Amino acid sequence: MPERGPADLPPLTAEERQRYARHLVLPEVGADGQRRLKAARVLLVGAGGLGSPVALYLAAAGVGHLTVVDPDVVDASNLQRQVLHGTAAVGRPKVESGRERLLDLNPGVRVEPLAARFDRGNALALVRAHDLVVDGTDSFATRYLTNDACVLAGRPNVYGAVFRFEGQASVFATAEGPCYRCLFRDPPPPGEVPSCAEGGILGVLPGLIGLVQATEALKLLLGIGEPLVGRLLLVDALSMRFRQVTVRKDPRCPACGTRELGELEEVEGSCGAPAAAPGEALELTPLELAARLAAGEPLDLVDVREPSEWEVCRLPGARLAPLSCFGDALSTFTSARPVVLYCHHGVRSLTALRRLRAAGVTRVLSLAGGIERWAVEVDPGVPRY
Repeated sequence: MPERGPADLPPLTAEERQRYARHLVLPEVGADGQRRLKAARVLLVGAGGLGSPVALYLAAAGVGHLTVVDPDVVDASNLQRQVLHGTAAVGRPKVESGRERLLDLNPGVRVEPLAARFDRGNALALVRAHDLVVDGTDSFATRYLTNDACVLAGRPNVYGAVFRFEGQASVFATAEGPCYRCLFRDPPPPGEVPSCAEGGILGVLPGLIGLVQATEALKLLLGIGEPLVGRLLLVDALSMRFRQVTVRKDPRCPACGTRELGELEEVEGSCGAPAAAPGEALELTPLELAARLAAGEPLDLVDVREPSEWEVCRLPGARLAPLSCFGDALSTFTSARPVVLYCHHGVRSLTALRRLRAAGVTRVLSLAGGIERWAVEVDPGVPRY
């Protein structure tokens, strides 16, 4: 991180000395440490489950400048865990909702909202303009992009991830430590890892991991303690067990080792659908499916989600064949009538489609956007999750 001497640090006002009194009496923080926080610039990628507690506690701690990047709007299904937003914010951009809440919490903090994707076009410039980055994403593509931008810019990457009842956190891309690619060299194949929306998540878990990230960010900005550099913290919320795994810097890592990744590259398809061959039709839209069903076309409508998701909502006339045990259901498919597969967002159904076509079932399509898009475009009465 850029070094700042005492002369470069802003003074504290009388109101700030009162607000941060519990910090000022800590010998490890004191007035100089609080001035360091006031001078700090933090980039937060994501204003969702992880980003919510991170943003709230960094603002409360007096970090002077927070840039929050997120292209999404608040959805009612977010409110179970994304505590930066309230019910009145549903339908509004997350960065605008978050900015209002943060300024209400601490008017002395500057919050810069950026309602845009964090992508190859803006990532490096954004990272270079800040002291450190907190990764609050739920996308492998953005996670790898964040890591690579931090390595190239020489900025610490405070990492966190959550799924169902488990979470992890670490600090990557410091001068002496490993980066995310040292731990996970390449992203998983498309459709292999379900998203939190598909697999579910305990609402408090992002708060738990986000607080760890906020703590690590403050330690790095203050230059105190022992950050999670070279250590991956693993949390199992069901058993409430914490353990650590040592992560070493890999000299063969293309990002921080060999440095062969000299520029940013978009990670394609790691959290999305498998690519189609030229001229190959893989999907139909919800409106197209609705029209075919209304016309009485005999379709084999198959839900490849898990039974717990099936209980939340389903399409009329569908049958269940979870992707997790899809091989057991292959014998139930024929080409006698067209097959339409669907899942939550359209990723798992495309994976199932590939398996069916490999097994010789050729008349098969996937519902683009899954049951989530069906609920938006066709039937608002279908519960969303």
